[in-house]
Amino acid sequence: MKPPAAAAEFLNQHGWGDAILSPVAGDASFRRYFRVRDGDRRAILMDAPPPHEDPRPFISIAEYLKDSGFAAPGIFARDLTRGLVLLEDFGDQRMREHLDYHPEDEDAIYRQAVDLLRALHQVPAASLPAYDQAQYLREANLLTEWYCPTQRLDVDVESFEAGWREILQPVVNAQNPPVTVMRDYHAENIMLLEDGGFGLLDFQDALIGHPAYDLVSMLQDARRDVTDELEARMLAHYLTDHGKDEAEEFRSHYAILGAQRNTKIIGIFTRLSVRDGKQRYLDFLPRMWRLLEKDLQHPALEPITNWFDRNIPDEVRHRPIPLVNEAP
Repeated sequence: MKPPAAAAEFLNQHGWGDAILSPVAGDASFRRYFRVRDGDRRAILMDAPPPHEDPRPFISIAEYLKDSGFAAPGIFARDLTRGLVLLEDFGDQRMREHLDYHPEDEDAIYRQAVDLLRALHQVPAASLPAYDQAQYLREANLLTEWYCPTQRLDVDVESFEAGWREILQPVVNAQNPPVTVMRDYHAENIMLLEDGGFGLLDFQDALIGHPAYDLVSMLQDARRDVTDELEARMLAHYLTDHGKDEAEEFRSHYAILGAQRNTKIIGIFTRLSVRDGKQRYLDFLPRMWRLLEKDLQHPALEPITNWFDRNIPDEVRHRPIPLVNEAP
């Protein structure tokens, strides 16, 4: 992975002309990242090439989070025309890898991550668009747009959308007041910092919406197994200050948003495979189906559970998706 052609000029303009660049693992977008080393100085170069990417939302939300007392990367320099941003380097200690090597820390670290969300939900929400029903529905439809065609399923899209509208309306009604939703809060986007705090990443798609969304994003992680027991303990920890009725409603919304998110991710991971050739994402689909089926057991999901039972039977859910180069 080579740095963008404009990187050398950009870094030279901002006092990093002698720096050495090395690639850093990225995400599923067009963004790329490089570690920048200049003696004892470290930074991260984000390459967010227009028109595919726009770094301005990342910068705006990073500044909001820092102003609110959370650890988002500081912005050292920016060139919005070329999509280059020089960021504070949070190091290599991700929550994911730390727990792989230190599973005994799991409860404490997840509890700290839940406490961070509790704190974020206590501060005024950022000035962002709402996570409204239309957005939830667009995301859920990624399943019918991408996954179902790969399985050659002729599904009832109209009743799919109607079911989601029915179960999502109470969630949307409860988003008052809304909280900031980072939308990708999980073990691969949380950095463990030297001071014992957490550094936040990958929040450029943030909206304002329901507090259960980021919680379920972390506790029903698409890339890391979280046991049912740990999920239950951390959900109970988040709800420590909630009354019985309030907690019951929250758990219902948590299951609905978990199902919506997992439905969306099945669609996204299928799209990454069939459209973009990133077939490694298919490895996550068995976990996504397990998570979705767990959420579908909640009574609040009945209209959508019935749709899945009618349209995507169990044997299909666990059938591999044909690879791009496979004949029909």
